[in-house]
Amino acid sequence: MLGRLLNSGAPAPVLLDVRWHLGGPPGVESYRKGHLPGAVFVDLDRDVAGTPGSEGRHPLPDPAEFQAAMRRAGVSGDSRVIVYDGADSTAAARLWWTLRYFGHEDVHVLDGGYHAWTTAGHPVETDSTPGQENTAAEPGDFRARPGNLPVLDAEGAASLAKAGVLLDARASERYRGEVEPIDPVAGHIPGAVNAPTLGNVGVDSRFLPSGLLRERFAELGATDAVDVGVYCGSGVTAAHEILALHIAGIPAALYVGSWSAWVADPTHPVATGEA
Repeated sequence: MLGRLLNSGAPAPVLLDVRWHLGGPPGVESYRKGHLPGAVFVDLDRDVAGTPGSEGRHPLPDPAEFQAAMRRAGVSGDSRVIVYDGADSTAAARLWWTLRYFGHEDVHVLDGGYHAWTTAGHPVETDSTPGQENTAAEPGDFRARPGNLPVLDAEGAASLAKAGVLLDARASERYRGEVEPIDPVAGHIPGAVNAPTLGNVGVDSRFLPSGLLRERFAELGATDAVDVGVYCGSGVTAAHEILALHIAGIPAALYVGSWSAWVADPTHPVATGEA
């Protein structure tokens, strides 16, 4: 579909490469080895999140800084934006969500990412000027207008776990508190329901059909008839869950700070084991 779009004669979409690896190596290294023709690299840690701290490891970016990053990448108010990562859309979903939160609606995720593109035999570029990977030939005029998607803070997440459905998008062993490789405390928010993001995609790393996603979330109690929220470790894979819910036709709020912000306050309760 994207290949046809690029060759349709319509205005070319803005392509944003947001490949990212938790703990490294830097995604820009993958970009330099090959990327979609014309794509601009966006650094998730630098451009799509703020400074780590009490609000989590990947808090919301400063509006002015995000606006400047998107303008450098060539995003304008009327741009069709297509974002992609390596394969499973985890990082791409966070950029998709952030752009929509800041008011840009015409943004889409390349399902299957760079892997799907190359597997289909589409061409790639390998040339890039070091230090200029995140700068488009023509700057955009994107204007960041925060508040266009629902978000949760810690109090809201705790309330939703009681009165609605709060999904924990992390792996089951982290949810149960058996392991915690990143944050200082293991466990989950009391009342949250575990819904690992790996369950949103098939073996090809592409999203399941909308009907199957609706069935999956319904079994977890998440439907369009109840209030739904999502968190993860730091608000990245939770955005992937938000995108899967969007495909299924279920609106949901994101606890951006997620577990890393929750455990930053020692007064917050922690649950372990199964729900």
